[in-house]
Amino acid sequence: MYLIEVCAGSVQSAIEAEKGGAGRIELCDNLFEGGTTPSAATIQMTCEKVKIPVYVIIRPRGGDFLYSDLEFEIMKREVSLAQQYGAAGIVTGLLCADGSVDEVRTSEMVALARRHGIGFTFHRAFDMTRDYGEALEAVIRTGCERILTSGGENKAFDGRNTLKRMVEQSAGRILIMAGSGVNSSNIKELIESTGVDELHLSGKRRISGGMIFRNEKIRMGGLPQIPEYDIEVTDAAAIAGAIAAADF
Repeated sequence: MYLIEVCAGSVQSAIEAEKGGAGRIELCDNLFEGGTTPSAATIQMTCEKVKIPVYVIIRPRGGDFLYSDLEFEIMKREVSLAQQYGAAGIVTGLLCADGSVDEVRTSEMVALARRHGIGFTFHRAFDMTRDYGEALEAVIRTGCERILTSGGENKAFDGRNTLKRMVEQSAGRILIMAGSGVNSSNIKELIESTGVDELHLSGKRRISGGMIFRNEKIRMGGLPQIPEYDIEVTDAAAIAGAIAAADF
């Protein structure tokens, strides 16, 4: 059996993911920015509402993964809070300006997570590194449980050759979880062609909000590609469909 992790952007999405058969939740806010740390109440309520493990993304902002000293202090505090509110683990990634993995700070975060008795996933900051083989060894040295990666491409299916090489290089020293664009149409071939340990998907669907009056000229976020009145939620049927298509 492969573990299926679902990226959930809300409490309701986490509930739907569990209904669909997910084995773990990656809980995020601001999915349009690639995910940032959710609120304390969101973490707490999610952990109360689902029975499967919840891993919380620790990312203080969108953008790159080179963090200031102040941002790093925030991230460390978030680890403690995530555990306090019921999280089973955290998801984060830290890079140096030269595109290498920040081993010093990542190791510090791993040690902090271990002191709190929670797990640690190095997320897709990995895909922004300068050399994937070098980065893989660096992450292994820090003691992370797993790496979430698309194999250095926008979609994991396109990065499947790199994912296969990563699995071979890791030789069981760390779990490799493929994520980005994973769905029922490609999950089986992705598993067979790469040998990855786990799969990460969102299974989102877009629903229209309940507002009747709509001021179409205003964009709260300022980005025209983000629908102002639509809401994205995890679709339990999409998760179940991907699991069925994987044919474990």
